[in-house]
Amino acid sequence: MNSIKIQGRLTKDPEQKVGSSGAEYCKFTVAVDRKRSKEKAVDFFDCTAFQQTGAFVSKYFAKGDGIIVSGRMESDKYKDKDGNNRTTWGITVEDVEFPLGKGKAESSSTAPSEATSGDGDLPF
Repeated sequence: MNSIKIQGRLTKDPEQKVGSSGAEYCKFTVAVDRKRSKEKAVDFFDCTAFQQTGAFVSKYFAKGDGIIVSGRMESDKYKDKDGNNRTTWGITVEDVEFPLGKGKAESSSTAPSEATSGDGDLPF
């Protein structure tokens, strides 16, 4: 099973894009603190959310906001400018949530359709 769930903060505003096939998607990076006893360490996860989930992230999240991301890890293989084989890893997002405790109610991109209706108001 390929499943991952992370909780962290967005490092910059999400970027809404359109692929060559016309499909909309959203790219963003989440910084997640590692729990270590003596030194602070942070991992950075590149995330891609498609269709309604991507639109939801683009609309309701911004740099510095907390986010919970569920999805799967996927690799991308390519050749760099010197012809060397490279592999990058990222999260293909299946669901996002607002973390509790910051004045926002729990919500999810798979919540009822008003969450992504585009009416301009938060659904809660």
